[in-house]
Amino acid sequence: MSKTLGTLFIVSAPSGAGKTSLVKALLDKTDALGVSVSHTTRRQRPGEQNGVNYHFVDEDQFCSLVEHGDFLEHANVFGNYYGTSKATVQKQLNAGEDVILEIDWQGARQVRQLMPQARSIFILPPSRGALRERLTQRGQDTSEVINGRMDRAADEMDHYDEYDYIVVNDQFETAVDELRSIILAERLRQPKQQRRHAELLRSLLTREVPAIDSID
Repeated sequence: MSKTLGTLFIVSAPSGAGKTSLVKALLDKTDALGVSVSHTTRRQRPGEQNGVNYHFVDEDQFCSLVEHGDFLEHANVFGNYYGTSKATVQKQLNAGEDVILEIDWQGARQVRQLMPQARSIFILPPSRGALRERLTQRGQDTSEVINGRMDRAADEMDHYDEYDYIVVNDQFETAVDELRSIILAERLRQPKQQRRHAELLRSLLTREVPAIDSID
């Protein structure tokens, strides 16, 4: 079986749409699928682990990485910087692992320019009311911050048509199944299957020449 490169999946959503929970559930259900751990200057939240959820760095460290061209993409979101390590993602893809990249629409544009073969998915909430409720239930932000996130959400969702796939996170398990279907469908595309099953295809398409009895 021939080794194939992994596929990069870009996943974007407005804050509160449930992207992080969906991706975690998807990873639990899908083999050979990893997530790119981004660098960020934002404050570490309760329960988050450095190197697992994000690589937490200060602004000087982040700027140094930008200057050295280490990021596949980077952006300023709500006053904090986020960036994706170019070398780490490529290493995962070269190993044949599919990689999920959780970034906003601005970062997605940067990545698509560098890696047009990437597939992109936008996650939508079922309604604006549901989005506000989810943001409020976090209990991590003030009303002022939540209002700001709601305003930004409208701007973010306006870019849904730049993505290959749309998933509405209304029923959580349904949304997870839809995400997994996208991953599996991409793995079954003809070019990947052709490389993955090169030996099988050769054996199936070989036309054996009938043996001719020799005449003495």
